[in-house]
Amino acid sequence: MTDRDEQEQDWIGGMHAVTMALTQGRRVRRVRVARGTADGRTRALLDAAAAAGVTVEHCDRAALDRLLPDVRHQGCAAEIEGTRIIRESALPALLSAVSQPWVLALDQVQDPHNLGACLRSAAAAGVSAVIAPRKRAAGLTRAARKVAAGGAELVPFVPVSNLVRAIDRLKSDGFWAIGLAGEAGESLYSAALPEPIVWVAGGEAGGLRSLTAEHCDRLVSIPMAPAMESLNVSVATSLALFETVRRRSAIA
Repeated sequence: MTDRDEQEQDWIGGMHAVTMALTQGRRVRRVRVARGTADGRTRALLDAAAAAGVTVEHCDRAALDRLLPDVRHQGCAAEIEGTRIIRESALPALLSAVSQPWVLALDQVQDPHNLGACLRSAAAAGVSAVIAPRKRAAGLTRAARKVAAGGAELVPFVPVSNLVRAIDRLKSDGFWAIGLAGEAGESLYSAALPEPIVWVAGGEAGGLRSLTAEHCDRLVSIPMAPAMESLNVSVATSLALFETVRRRSAIA
């Protein structure tokens, strides 16, 4: 098998991402570790691979560089069965199986690193699914999965043909669409956040598109110093998600 063939398969890199895949029930076919890597994190990774019954192959670091040219692999990689990309048609059934469903909708987030950071926050907050447009948006590239640090293996990712229609379908199922917009007059921290909720966050260039904003039930902003106009989408998303977590915890 050539390196080109292997690059077309589903490989992830990075100590945390690989260890998470091994310990969180992902179906890992094999792990590769660079020769001479013997620190504590590597030993923990090897122990996790042994516990999962996964074969470990030792190779030169240059081979990992060729395998994952756009990822800081930290001397390890894992070949896994596909990440949790869910068909759009399967989303209603997925959400109906969750006791407190909620969704993160990303409106044309195009930087894979931002997508990965959003997935990491979504997984940490316990979001039921992340939806994003199939076109004109970042997909689950290796770079996105690396930044997600295992989040892409935990939270279902649902590419949709039309984000506005997908939001409207969720609203028809009882969800409330709350959009993050810097110009909104209502603060995230004082606004009512009815559930089930769909958080809607805009892309790097101009935030929420006007059409997407029009289909939100409510727009909220994150208070900040006057010298700054906006936050990175992944930071804003994290604040919104964990405000929801905070309120749920207060009710519980």
